[in-house]
Amino acid sequence: MPVKSNSTKRASAKTKSSKTQSSARGDILLLVGTRKGGFVLRGDAKRKTWETTRNIMIGSTIHHIVMDPRDKKTILMTERGGHLGPTIHRSTDFGKTWQEATKPPAFAPAANGEAGRVIQHDFWLSPGHANEPGVWYLGTSPQGLFRSEDGGATWGEVTGLHQHPMFNAWAGPPEYAPPGGATLHSILIDPRDAQHLYISMSGGGVFESSDRGANWQPLNKGILSDFMPVPDAEYGHDAHATRMNVLDPDRLYQQNHCGVYTMDRKEGLWVRIGDKLPKDISDHGFPIVTHPRDPKTAWIFPNEAFPYARVPHDGKPATFVTHNAGKTWRRQSKGLPTANGWYTIKRQAMNSDTRDPLGLYFGTTGGEIWASHDEGESWTRIADGLPEIFSVEVAEL
Repeated sequence: MPVKSNSTKRASAKTKSSKTQSSARGDILLLVGTRKGGFVLRGDAKRKTWETTRNIMIGSTIHHIVMDPRDKKTILMTERGGHLGPTIHRSTDFGKTWQEATKPPAFAPAANGEAGRVIQHDFWLSPGHANEPGVWYLGTSPQGLFRSEDGGATWGEVTGLHQHPMFNAWAGPPEYAPPGGATLHSILIDPRDAQHLYISMSGGGVFESSDRGANWQPLNKGILSDFMPVPDAEYGHDAHATRMNVLDPDRLYQQNHCGVYTMDRKEGLWVRIGDKLPKDISDHGFPIVTHPRDPKTAWIFPNEAFPYARVPHDGKPATFVTHNAGKTWRRQSKGLPTANGWYTIKRQAMNSDTRDPLGLYFGTTGGEIWASHDEGESWTRIADGLPEIFSVEVAEL
């Protein structure tokens, strides 16, 4: 039976028969990556009824599942099995069947006597520019950037980054990596120019290329660096998530280890906007979401930062929204737990659809998925009982 929007029914442990293949126009898919497998939830066009229609590779670690918005058909997924290395899988039937990449991402072998780099897990998938069908980008842990030009079947290094004379300094020493491992994420492609790319590294910060990855430069001016000896360091920052507004690609937002920021790329300076939150609310967090039709609107999910609690203030989860590019924020918590909401939302685990009004979705480290069909004004739990959630991506059919 479908999981109604006011239900707390646990997600099925087995794949249900469904009409997923028929792809009824107007439905929405939530592609969910977890510590123990991938899941697909399907919502009707009104976003009132949700059903778990697919369980994928249960037991494997799935960090990211993304549908190609250019064909609304191809889905790529990162996967790491318990005893096997990381790889990429591809589906063209909404997750019913999968094919492994014939040449998965891998760093080039090291020269004799040198320590090589080995991918621990594939972390972030980004479809390429609308004018480059079949092109995908991948960020890995440790930090690496890879590109596919055949829909994810074969992958090669973006050598302009890996062989940059500053790359090792930008990435930082392994002993300073975050607890889950250093990652390259938030791969953004300027919709006006396929050669204009942004990446973020944790650690390292934000970097920019204007020639499809042949050359790179840091883009971190204005970011607080209170955990480093240099207060205005050019690199070495811990960017958690960076987003580009599709309506105004020069408007960037960043959720950083040291706060929430926005940038007008023409000015080239990150401005801290998280300090406008209420005084008892930290602007530490992981995800950030922008409104596709309003460059001044964005959502965050704050956590207590220190002493590394990584949970909502007082266990009372809430999103915060700004409609003026961070000058003011407003709390949104209707429907969310009023106590004992001790969970984190990871950087890939909060996203939106493009409907009007906008729908928002987030998955928690406690295995719950929450949805709002009124731009965060009210929330409903649409699934629980899942493993720890790493990512939630939205695909509109």
